[in-house]
Amino acid sequence: MTPPAFAPIGLRFEDIDKRYGGIYALRRVSLTIGPGECVVFAGRNGSGKTTFLRIAAQLVRPSAGKLSFSCASPNEETPAIRAGFVAHATMVYDELTAEENLLLFSRLQGTPKPENRVAALLEEVGLSERRASLVRTFSRGMRQRVAIARALLHEPAVILMDEPATGLDPQGVSWLAETLRRLRDSGRTILMSLHGESEIASLGTRAIRLDGGSVVADTRTGATFRSILTFADV
Repeated sequence: MTPPAFAPIGLRFEDIDKRYGGIYALRRVSLTIGPGECVVFAGRNGSGKTTFLRIAAQLVRPSAGKLSFSCASPNEETPAIRAGFVAHATMVYDELTAEENLLLFSRLQGTPKPENRVAALLEEVGLSERRASLVRTFSRGMRQRVAIARALLHEPAVILMDEPATGLDPQGVSWLAETLRRLRDSGRTILMSLHGESEIASLGTRAIRLDGGSVVADTRTGATFRSILTFADV
């Protein structure tokens, strides 16, 4: 296998708290995510999954604690991290076309040869024929494909996805699973929140359950994937 053109990245969360007023979204979360892990986060609504991913994306600062990143090789300097993030909201512009959206974000990110990268991603997500269509004319699933393409524009080493299959039909879910499998196998570090067992959940190398803002189960410490993922649907 050809070595990846990036340094695989790990994440370390040390005693992370996140409060909104007097309400804790996360409470003393300490986790180490190894470079190249594909981690599935499960839990009921309000368990802290989205807040955890937003902190990992450095979009939200913790109220207490520390987030740090590390390379797979201790001899490599950890670069500035800009994760690819797929949120609940697609974060694309309705009044731009699919192509215009991706070109805008690629130029903001300084992506080399943006036209080539955008064309390749539109083909990959199955939207080449709709490249010139306004996003407001797209279904929810098509908008989700644009959002996933946006997150992958700069070929990030860390990929964060909050319920990435939202709006996708069965064909779209299979496409997403294959895309995530390829990214995982290339050495990317992937963190994603999901509900229940699925084709996408089966890609995980590790599963973690959150409840009340705390880690309550982890396959690294003996829990099973099934117990973590099925509990989330209860």
